[in-house]
Amino acid sequence: MLDIRRLHMLRTVAARGSITAAAQSLELSAGAVSQQLTALRHDVGVDLLRPDGRTVALTEAGRVLLEHADRILAAMEEAECAVAAVKGTVGATVTLAALPSTVARIVAPALIALGTEHPQLAVTCLVTDQAQLRELALGTVDVVLGQRYHHLPETTPKSIAVSPLLDDPLLVVTADDGADKRPFGLRELATHHLVLPPATTDCGQAILHACRQAGFTPTTRYVTADIAAQLALARSGLATALVPQTAIDPATPGIHTAPIEDHPIQRLLFAATRHTATTNPTTAAVIAALRTAAREDHPAKSPLQYGGRAAQPRGSRPAPVAAPPRTTTGLSR
Repeated sequence: MLDIRRLHMLRTVAARGSITAAAQSLELSAGAVSQQLTALRHDVGVDLLRPDGRTVALTEAGRVLLEHADRILAAMEEAECAVAAVKGTVGATVTLAALPSTVARIVAPALIALGTEHPQLAVTCLVTDQAQLRELALGTVDVVLGQRYHHLPETTPKSIAVSPLLDDPLLVVTADDGADKRPFGLRELATHHLVLPPATTDCGQAILHACRQAGFTPTTRYVTADIAAQLALARSGLATALVPQTAIDPATPGIHTAPIEDHPIQRLLFAATRHTATTNPTTAAVIAALRTAAREDHPAKSPLQYGGRAAQPRGSRPAPVAAPPRTTTGLSR
């Protein structure tokens, strides 16, 4: 009988491209992974991997076995979810991958709420914007708080279930000169020196796409994906920034924020899990907490007090003081 753990290792090696990378992901030694794959090869009686330069690739037999392994592992997760649904209780552990720009205003309040409502739940939070959906598909994480800019096509795999949380607009950020400001027309930014994320990022692509739609190519003086650096340059008056609303602390001093009225640039923030026929109570609790935090941070029709200094959202209230869940945080890549 085939060993489930060995099938999972085969899938991880196929996705990572090497035994070393798979071992790092699985928190095992390369020798241990290699030993288990050798045992799997003996179980089936045929080579499953072949050298491919500095990496490894699946043989034809390996590809066939991986197709079955995917179905077997999915069926096991379905069984676990079905049993969890019968129990009807939130489990003890869950892993969340979240964008760095969502931590302060969505993730942190959600974790506080989870600590109050489900104190037994230990949340491991990986703060990263790299390959989130791939990690979800591999089982490295259980819930993803991700993004998709509206100009990009929907490419979510069928094995992933997506729950929209909110539309998060990019705001124009400039130095606070004490004057009230109206919303911007995007084309007005043609005369501004801008700080933008790299054109290889989803946000950078979305901004360039919108500017071209508005009939101009932006004058980019600074290029960085670091939102803190973007805000610092805007606050100093050296550049104008375009930053997602959720990434801006409303209490940040020295800046003005204003919406784009004619060519709005928005990202959809969503929660994603692996698709199962039965809802898992643990991942459902995490998504519910994220949705509540997103809704409370973005009250209907008044997401941010525009037209002046950055201000506390209308209708907001301080987060409840509660013991947070046990949380370990991975560094953003």
